[in-house]
Amino acid sequence: MTSLDASAIPQTALTFPAGFRWGAATAAYQIEGAAALHGRTPSIWDTFSHTPGKVLGGDTGDTAADHYHRMPEDVALLERLGVSDYRFSVAWPRVQPTGRGPAVQRGLDFYRRLVDTLLAAGIRPVATLYHWDLPQELEDLGGWPRRETAERFAEYAGLVAGALGDRVAGWTTFNEPWCAAFLGYASGVHAPGRTEPESALRAAHHFNLAHGLGAAALRAVLPRSAEVSLTLNLHVVRPLTPGAADLDAVRRIDAVGNRIFLDPVFHGRLPEDLVRDTAGVTDWSFVRDGDLAAAAEPVDWLGINYYSPMVVAAGGPGDLDPSAGPSPWVGAEEHVRLVPAPGPRTAMDWPVDAGGLHELLMRLHGELPGVPMLITENGAAYVDHADPAGEVHDPERIGYLHGHLAAVHRAIADGADVRGYFVWSLLDNFEWAYGYSKRFGLVHVDFATQRRTPKDSARWYADVIARGGLPA
Repeated sequence: MTSLDASAIPQTALTFPAGFRWGAATAAYQIEGAAALHGRTPSIWDTFSHTPGKVLGGDTGDTAADHYHRMPEDVALLERLGVSDYRFSVAWPRVQPTGRGPAVQRGLDFYRRLVDTLLAAGIRPVATLYHWDLPQELEDLGGWPRRETAERFAEYAGLVAGALGDRVAGWTTFNEPWCAAFLGYASGVHAPGRTEPESALRAAHHFNLAHGLGAAALRAVLPRSAEVSLTLNLHVVRPLTPGAADLDAVRRIDAVGNRIFLDPVFHGRLPEDLVRDTAGVTDWSFVRDGDLAAAAEPVDWLGINYYSPMVVAAGGPGDLDPSAGPSPWVGAEEHVRLVPAPGPRTAMDWPVDAGGLHELLMRLHGELPGVPMLITENGAAYVDHADPAGEVHDPERIGYLHGHLAAVHRAIADGADVRGYFVWSLLDNFEWAYGYSKRFGLVHVDFATQRRTPKDSARWYADVIARGGLPA
C-alpha cells in the first residue's frame, strides 16, 4: 500500500486570514466511555457494537478513550495545541435517556463542566447535537424512518440549548446525516444495522426535517449572536470517462449522496431526478406539506467533512458484488459501478487527493453564495506506533494535513468563504465498525492504559496554528 509523507508536499509558506478558526473535533460515543454511568442509557451504537459480528474485534465504546473521566487532561491537550475552537458532540442518551421528557441533570453537568473548562482555557466550544447516537428507545419505536423522531430531536435541542446556551455560541444540529441514514438503514454497516432502502430515504428526509425543527428550537432559546449550522459529508464524485453514461452515473450518486440534503436545506425542494431515480423504492408520500419549508431553516454556516473523492462509471445489475452486501446508494446501485481511485491511500484504504477538497469548496462557493463554510472534519488514519522512546512519528499524516490545508488556502484565494478548519481528530478513538483498529488522532491513545502521547502531527499542527498558516 502506497502512502504520502510530508516530503511529497511542496513546502510553500501560506498564511491564512486573520480570525481563521483553528480547531479539533471529536464525537461522544467515540471518546467518552462511561456508557452506563449517571443515568445514560444505551444508544443504537451501544446496541450495535454489542451485537456479535458487527464491529471488528468485538470492540465497543463502553470505555473508548475514557474522556468522561479524563476530560480536564484532554482539554489541556487542546490548550497545548493552541486551538481556538473545539468541536464536540453531546450524547443524546446521556442527556435525555429515553429520547423524551426532562433532561438528566447529571448528564448535562458533564457538558457544563466541559464547556467551563474549555472557556477557562480560552477555547471556543462548538457543540454538535447529533453524532449518530440515537437513544435505543427511539429506535425501538421506529428510529429515523419514523417522523416523530424528528419532533423528539427538536425537543432535545431545546433542552441542551437551555442548559448551555449562555456559554456555547456555536451549534451544529447534525453530523453527516448521509452516513446515519444510508449506512445505518440501507447498507446496515453502521447502527442500527438495518438494510431497508425505503427506510433510508425516509430517514434522510426526517434528518432534513429534524435539522429545520431543531435549528428553530435552538434559535428560540439561544441569544441572537449564536451560530447555528449543519455538517454534511459531501461526496466529490468523478466520472471514469467523460462519456455520457459515466456522467449520468455521477449525477445519480450526486443526487442521493449530496443533493438529497443540499436541496431541501438550502432551496426548500427535493431533487426531481432523485425522486425519479427512486420511484421503484418509494413514492415519497412521507413528505408532508410544509416539511421542505421547515427543513430550509437558514444556517449561519455549513460544516464540511472531507476525506477523499470517489470515481464512478456506468454499471448494470450484473456489476453488483453480492459479497459486498447491500448498497447504500439507493436508486443508483444498479446503474453505477464504483471504481478504485488512483494514487496513495490511507490505512482506511481511502485515496489521498487534496484537490478534491478544493473542488468541493469551489462548487459550494458557486452554488451557495453567501453561505460561509468551515471544514469541520479532515484527517487521516495511518498505522501509528510508539517507538522505544515513547515517541509517535507520523510523517504521512503531516503530509496529508499539509496538502489539505494548502487546498483550503487555495480555495480561499479563489474566493471561497472558508472561515475555519477542524482536524479529525484530537484523539485516537473508537472508529465505528472498525473498532480500535484505525487511528485518526493527533494524540496517540494506549487503550490499555489510557495514556495520551502527542504525535509528531500534534506538534506540527500546533506550529501551524501559532504561525497562522503553513510553514515554508
